[in-house]
Amino acid sequence: MLPAQNLPPQRDALVLYNNGQYAEAIAVCEEELHTDPTRVDAYVVMCWALIGNRQYVEAEQRAQDGLQVHPYDLRLVESLAEAYYYLGRNTAAMEQFERYVSNVPENNGRVSTAYYFMSELYIRQGRYQHADISLSMAVRKRPTADTWWVRLGYVRERAGNYTEALEAYDEAVRLNPLLNDAIVGQRRVSSRLQ
Repeated sequence: MLPAQNLPPQRDALVLYNNGQYAEAIAVCEEELHTDPTRVDAYVVMCWALIGNRQYVEAEQRAQDGLQVHPYDLRLVESLAEAYYYLGRNTAAMEQFERYVSNVPENNGRVSTAYYFMSELYIRQGRYQHADISLSMAVRKRPTADTWWVRLGYVRERAGNYTEALEAYDEAVRLNPLLNDAIVGQRRVSSRLQ
């Protein structure tokens, strides 16, 4: 047996992912899956790293591979939804995000992000009332997300709900007084309300 100081250091894929070392995290996950093809955490972290590295086709494939082994893992469902979102597969993305938010506990840290993505899908479709509902859920879960408040102001403005749009822009400015999109939105909506 080798002395401890001569052993190669263990590489933790999640630590690498959290440090933005996506390619390295992917490589570690590949090694783990080669050793144990049923290791769900390796699929999950790999998908996150692939999305972080903008390898959306690969993320879609690996999420599907992981779901073949672990069909109820909601982290993989959410990763698949994000991959579809970035690939422009709006209907498939929405189906997976809906599956995710329907099954994940409300206190899950990623649920706010899922609602945000859903709102962006609705914006792509020009369904601003639906986007308002999703974004309202997103900011309720993450009330300090200043740019999400700007986006909420935008969708409310597009839907013709100017008073509510101003409230959202006001909250964005309260959170970040230097947020130019919020300041411009406030001015634009205020002029409509006069």
